[in-house]
Amino acid sequence: MPSSPLTPAAFRKRVLQWFDAHGRHDLPWQKQLTPYRVWLSEIMLQQTQVNTVIPYYRAFLKRFPTVKALAEAPADEVMHLWTGLGYYSRARNLHRCAQIICSEHKGKFPDTIDALAALPGIGRSTAGAIVSIAFGQRAAILDGNVKRVLSRYHAVDGFPNDSHTQNTLWEMAERYTPADRCGDYSQAMMDLGATVCTRSKPDCAHCPLSKSCAALATGSPTDWPRRKARKSVPHKHWQLLVLQHPDGSILLEQRPSPGIWGGLWCLPVSETADARALAQPWLGRQRPKPQVLPAIPHVFSHFRVTLEPLLIPLTQAAELTATTQLWYNGKQRIGLPAPIKPLLESIIHKELP
Repeated sequence: MPSSPLTPAAFRKRVLQWFDAHGRHDLPWQKQLTPYRVWLSEIMLQQTQVNTVIPYYRAFLKRFPTVKALAEAPADEVMHLWTGLGYYSRARNLHRCAQIICSEHKGKFPDTIDALAALPGIGRSTAGAIVSIAFGQRAAILDGNVKRVLSRYHAVDGFPNDSHTQNTLWEMAERYTPADRCGDYSQAMMDLGATVCTRSKPDCAHCPLSKSCAALATGSPTDWPRRKARKSVPHKHWQLLVLQHPDGSILLEQRPSPGIWGGLWCLPVSETADARALAQPWLGRQRPKPQVLPAIPHVFSHFRVTLEPLLIPLTQAAELTATTQLWYNGKQRIGLPAPIKPLLESIIHKELP
């Protein structure tokens, strides 16, 4: 059996001591702290690992060094720099949030939970991270890493995203959050969950809370947080129309927002019909020979899909009929879905087998 749970003071003392000795202190967003940099990193880190985020964060900061620069940027360029990071609604919210901060807050980030949480893409936990790390004010956080640490430490039954369980975890998070060094504590808890109290292989031997961890005492710490039974994941087949202009460029259409790949530029997609039917308005009397390209597997959060591209080279190209269409030559700075970008590059650069 574990020893009794630590007092809040002892709990945060051990977490901060661990962070001082073993936590990460050289991440790009930990340098030259500003509310803008903290906000940008927190949005990027939602459901995305640190190593994946770092190059995107650096590219964004280089192109958009201030919230004003981000607010004034074309949406396509924002999506272009986000390509491959996934969960594209984050990028749309990021851009819209920057515009609101500039237009309604004179370019300055609010320093309260309520005001921040009212902005697009910022929830209670992200607001808490900004307030604690950027402004040094006491504010609790409860991202996925913190949920995992607290769920295991107290062996909390119930699914973390259920309202009752989430309220319980918020109460714990509030109780443990210190008045001093609150920014360090927020980073420490996120770091502890990301590097030690990991999802599948927790390093309990090096955890500062292991001696009083209720989940570890059971011998099966990975049983927490509790998980709902997995539902079968639907498998879909989408056909992609690859219409190639005589000059080698490819027809793209901007996806509606919100929705899958919302706001990104994509090949015309047929979820139910033959891609050849999509091509008819562009063909006229042309009878090009279609080429079936290798299928591309892709996984979304709630289903997986097999993308089946059909390449149709045109000898003549009709004029574009909408502002949501363009001929892509590989040089435009636009947002592209992650599985589509390498396909387009292989076609434009003639690297297909």
